Order: sequence, then C-alpha cells, then structure tokens
Amino acid sequence: MTERLSLPGFVDAHCHAFQRALRGRAGGGDFWAWRELMLAEAERQTPELVRREYVEVYRELRRAGYTAVGEFHYLGHEEAFAAAEAAEEAGIRIVVLLAAYERGGLPRFRQESAGAYLRQVEELRGRGIAVGLAPHSVRACSVDWLQEIGRYAAEERLPLHVHADEQPREIEDCLAEHGVRPIELLDRTGCLSERTTVVHATHANGDELDLLAGAGARICACLTTEANLGDGFLPVERVCTRSIGICIGSDSNVRIDPLEELRELEGIARRQSGRRNVLSTSTLLCYGADEGAGALGLEEWDDVEVDLGHHSLRGVEDVFAALIAGCGADVFV
Repeated sequence: MTERLSLPGFVDAHCHAFQRALRGRAGGGDFWAWRELMLAEAERQTPELVRREYVEVYRELRRAGYTAVGEFHYLGHEEAFAAAEAAEEAGIRIVVLLAAYERGGLPRFRQESAGAYLRQVEELRGRGIAVGLAPHSVRACSVDWLQEIGRYAAEERLPLHVHADEQPREIEDCLAEHGVRPIELLDRTGCLSERTTVVHATHANGDELDLLAGAGARICACLTTEANLGDGFLPVERVCTRSIGICIGSDSNVRIDPLEELRELEGIARRQSGRRNVLSTSTLLCYGADEGAGALGLEEWDDVEVDLGHHSLRGVEDVFAALIAGCGADVFV
C-alpha cells in the first residue's frame, strides 16, 4: 500500500470559477483587453451553466489539494446559489464572497443600492451558505457603498474581500476621483480590519502596506493569474517585514496548483532580494492553508493526503521542502 502523509488542505481564498474557460485565450494585449474577453464570458453565464461547469472546476481544485474555496462571485444572485450547489456536489467547502457592484462592469453585476446588496447577502446566509462581503473594487463602489458595507462587515463580523492595487490605471483613477490611493480609500471608508483581505495589492506602496499592517488585514496573492495578466510583482519581502498575512488564490484558474502558487511567491521574493529561502517552508505552507482559512473565516476544513511514493518525492530528505521546491498538484491523492 502506498504510504501517505496528511496535511491541512490548501485554501483557495480567491476564485472566479467561470474564468477557467478563458485559459489559453487572448494571449496578446494587456489586462484591459483580457477584461473585455472576460466580460463576454461572464455575459453568457446562466444558473444552469454555473451549476454544471463549476462542479468540474471545483473537482479540479479538490484534486489539486484545495479543500476550501472563496468564490468571489459577481454573476448574479441565482448564480450564487448555483455555485454553492456545485461546491457541495464537488466535495469542497465554499464561502461565497458576494460582490457588491454599484457601477461599471455589466448590468447583471450590479445591485440597485447597497441595501439591496446586503439583502442578497442576508438571503444567502438565511439559506445556510457561508458568505463574505466583497465590494468588488474602488472602481465599482462609491464611498457611500464602501462605508455601508464596511459597517455591516464590522457589525456582523464577516470577512470582507476587495480587489485593490492590481493595475496602475486603477490607482491613477482612484487618485483622480478621491485624491487618495485604493487602500487609503478603503481605510478611510472603514473597510480595513483584521477580517479584510485585499486581493492582489501588486502595486501597493509603503504607506498602503503600513495601513494593512496596522489593521491586521491580509493580502491574497494570485501569482499564476498575476503572471498571466501581466499585473506585476507583489513586493513580497516588504509585505513580510511588516508581518502582513498572505494567502493564495487561483483567481482566473489559468492554472490550478497551490504548490505552484506558493513556489512563485518564494520565487518572486528570491528574485527581488537576490537571496534564497526568504520565506521558510513552514511559512509558505501556513500561507497556503491557515492564512486562507483565516481570510475566509473558516475554523474547520478538510485535510489533504500526499502520495509519498510519487516520483517527484523519490529520494528526498525533507518532504515538506520538496513539496514546495519541486512538486506539482498531482502529488496529492
């Protein structure tokens, strides 16, 4: 019988399952050109399609070692219920991070008011679905919406996830409208706390990182997606020296492999610093599991098993270090 090692399952803290269909497409152009393709794919989604196709994506996540997922969802209310049903069938724990969308995007993304958005959140909670608040971005939500959502998250002690500082243009637009950068605006509107996860933060400056550290907030790094979209590099060492927690996400699902996400995180840190072993193996494994669970407000999630007879582990002295350094998701059973 093959010997196995049990580990805490990896937690995918930021997933857009429908974007799995875009892998291999739109190789040229920048983020904004890709976004147009993504919007077209979003437009064709229906509850039935979500129910059918998300099952397959979530099964891929599960086979890759993820045992919980935060689905950052902006396709519509009925589609949110379909996503939860798909996760249950696939055997993966889900937290629906329901996106608040006041402006921009597609009409199907938007709610008529912040109050209407919060009623959708409450309906999901009433059906027993784990949820988090998710103002999509400072592009999609005004100051008034951010303030109302921030208050609700604090009162109900729910996770709050938000895209911020992914692209330079986003920062420029925020400065033009509000006179401050995105994470500064989140702080001003009461959206930063120990339950906040800022997705990407690729172009966050030192002042913004200080705000995250002071609030006890996390960053969700989505390394394979950020590479695919040309987002840039998370300033890994500057994040870590401030003791800001990091979790990982599969995001657009161009790749589904938590070990690759963690390896790229350490790889970026090495390239930026010119040193090896910037992040310890135990730290990286914590980022992949515990920090993701914390970001989603989970206290329990399933373990995952490593096939110690896998060829990529043959002859290694330190299984944990070898997992990070040289294994793919096929090492999990």
